[in-house]
Amino acid sequence: MQYAATFSYSVWLQPQDPHLARAGVAHDGEIAARLGLTGIPVVAETIALATQLQLARETGAHLHLTRISSAAGVEMVRAARAAGIAVTCDVSAHHLHLADTAIGWFDAHCRFDPPLRSPLDRDALRQGLADGTIDALCSDHTPVDDDAKQMPFAEAEAGATGLELLLPLTLKWAAEMKLPLVKALAKITCEPARILGLPIGSLGPGSAADVCVFDAEATYLVTAKTLHSQGRNTPFIGQQLKGKVRCTLIDGYLAYHDELL
Repeated sequence: MQYAATFSYSVWLQPQDPHLARAGVAHDGEIAARLGLTGIPVVAETIALATQLQLARETGAHLHLTRISSAAGVEMVRAARAAGIAVTCDVSAHHLHLADTAIGWFDAHCRFDPPLRSPLDRDALRQGLADGTIDALCSDHTPVDDDAKQMPFAEAEAGATGLELLLPLTLKWAAEMKLPLVKALAKITCEPARILGLPIGSLGPGSAADVCVFDAEATYLVTAKTLHSQGRNTPFIGQQLKGKVRCTLIDGYLAYHDELL
């Protein structure tokens, strides 16, 4: 962190203590206890967070925290900001919509790192993103092949395809929180660009013509066949989502277009 601060670099860390999280596969709560799964306690996140935030305070480094997962973590980031610590953070789209209750009876599609936590944690993440405590929303795109998912829950590989569902899941969160579309889209465009320090993510004059044209009202059923990722595993299989990309321009050139156009 001292080295990074000297050159104004950002330090990116996932707040999770490896010793407290060791061998854990699910949130340490009622669901894990009922299913006999080894839990990862919230303190695995908060203890790591406390260390990282204190070091950021001492060194003056900018700290970016990836994939915050708990209500306690959100409160710690909020307090650190108030204390003047240079910290930003993001949350995954999966954690914004799902809780450990989604595991059901060992659904390996819901195996994530960090794990899906309680409904109260999920609600705090949703509110934290809305009020700006959490800066950005990420897809946490971690495609996993079928063989790695068709295993007992504790042995299945953590992760899910997320890039293709980032837009509809962002729109779903915005609609449920009654947020303006512009504010919601900022969480996946200009806010990540600001964190990265890149002059992208906006439609201002002179900006690169990186444009995504989408139909916010188009509804479609998520199935393995509709996904283009090599890994076609997601907990949202079988759900109806709104928001379909019609075409994408990268630096002014057509990179993708819907077959209906």
